[in-house]
Amino acid sequence: MPTHRAIHVAGAGEPLTLVDVETPAPPPGHLRIDVAACGVCGTDHGFATGNFPGMTWPLTLGHEIAGTVAEVGDGVDRFAVGDRVAVGWFGGNCNTCIPCRRGQFMQCVNLQVPSWHYPGGYAESVIVPATAPARIPDGLSFVEAAPMGCAGVTTFNGLRQTRARAGDLVAVVGIGGLGHLGLQFSRAMGFETVAIARGPSKEGDAKALGAHHYIDSTAEDVAATLQKLGGAAVILATVASSTAMGQAVGGLGPQGELITIGVTPEPLPISPLDLINAGLSVTGHPSGTSRDVAETMHFAVLSGVRAQVEERPLADAAEAYAAMDEGRARYRMVLTM
Repeated sequence: MPTHRAIHVAGAGEPLTLVDVETPAPPPGHLRIDVAACGVCGTDHGFATGNFPGMTWPLTLGHEIAGTVAEVGDGVDRFAVGDRVAVGWFGGNCNTCIPCRRGQFMQCVNLQVPSWHYPGGYAESVIVPATAPARIPDGLSFVEAAPMGCAGVTTFNGLRQTRARAGDLVAVVGIGGLGHLGLQFSRAMGFETVAIARGPSKEGDAKALGAHHYIDSTAEDVAATLQKLGGAAVILATVASSTAMGQAVGGLGPQGELITIGVTPEPLPISPLDLINAGLSVTGHPSGTSRDVAETMHFAVLSGVRAQVEERPLADAAEAYAAMDEGRARYRMVLTM
């Protein structure tokens, strides 16, 4: 059987190691992708440290995958060899459970996530269910497409599912791997965009990414400053900090929406009284389906929104992961094969 290179994590907290693994043919209902690029996401830390239930070892990380269809299994007619595709956090659904039958595909009881439920994209080859891929438009390279499968669709879809209209005030908390895309999408959607981050050093980047306003949360009262700007219709919280979310929520205008995409187990310090009086809502937003990924990439081509990335070869996956995990990555790390 042919082989390909992949990155293995032997057990929780173990190092990332480059190995040779067998390359099987895809089973029915699946396809095999020759991976060209794979993004390194903050959630990879949760997998590498064994913080998700039902994990099996060794593990291959990676759920921001872009590449070319190399083989198709029996029963697959939507894709053909040579198609350029991306696979993100949404790595396949069953189409038979009650949430799927209601059209709630992100809540599929049998949702599959690359690296959690099958080997991920820190590899030269990956086999995925046929429900998982999205076609990459001609205007995006593999490196540009890869982060759109998770970071891109999460921020784009999170914003477009709100009640905000063009011209409304939208604030993005955090200017990192998610936030730098949130700022670009917010500006491209026609919102008056506010960037919120710690310290003055990120103001230049925030303005270059599309922010009309910048709030230094270490020097200003975030909520009061947002209210002076007229009150936010939406706050997109991209940081894994309940404290930062709590500091911003008072800046929402009437019937404003706090959209949480920064993952943290800490409880939100929000008063039900404040929610009731102003009619506020708090929503957790979970990435997006393969169709959402396709629409994210299409909008990125139309608008010019791109993730800012550092590219590293697959052999340097351990260093790319460490740079992300330790906060040394500027925005997104992308492995290339």
